[in-house]
Amino acid sequence: MANIVLLHGAYQGGWIWTRTSAVLRRDGHTVFAPTLDGCGERRHALRPGIDTESQAAEVAEMLFFEDLKDVVLVGSSCGGMVACRVAELARERIGRVVLADALALFNGEAVSDHVKRPTAVTTDIGTGPSYEDAANRMFISLDGLTKEWALARYTPHPVAAMAAPVKLDSFWQDSWTASVIYCTQAVNPGEAHQRRAANTLKAKWYELDTGHYPMLTEPEALSKLIMTV
Repeated sequence: MANIVLLHGAYQGGWIWTRTSAVLRRDGHTVFAPTLDGCGERRHALRPGIDTESQAAEVAEMLFFEDLKDVVLVGSSCGGMVACRVAELARERIGRVVLADALALFNGEAVSDHVKRPTAVTTDIGTGPSYEDAANRMFISLDGLTKEWALARYTPHPVAAMAAPVKLDSFWQDSWTASVIYCTQAVNPGEAHQRRAANTLKAKWYELDTGHYPMLTEPEALSKLIMTV
């Protein structure tokens, strides 16, 4: 049985992994789906200074205090950026890295280099889609009840985590056991971006015929791929 850590993307919290976590726990795995600093139910702590690196440092601390070893570290969407930094910081605790329809930025790249957001409501500390954009674009692949459930829970994301270039000192130079899962119906981050990650990591390549939220639309299939070595 494995120790699995699931990292969510922008405008989300650990809640996005509810269905997939249930499948993995049913199969006997130990699962952590932390909500990143300033996100989800932790939105009240949204403040200046939260970025990808600070979020990753907090997750790395969690791995230490929980004394987790041989971790299957999964990042989806912007959670891919955080996962790469966590892997750097806690190299000795990581067994495998799984990027599930994830942004996998190289050192010095920013989200805007690869993803164009048509609309955003942005303040000095947070950014996120309007309700209309979330309903009609972001969550377009979800069925009606799931979309309603997700719309009730999406929250702004720390603006620096979306705007600032990432800092990755060694991730792309290190050797990892890794998998990349591409969701063929998703517009962003797109196949070319994810193939770049897979080729650089010499990772296994998988595809799911679903949108950008496979943890909600295909929890059984996603769980199977997460645990495929």
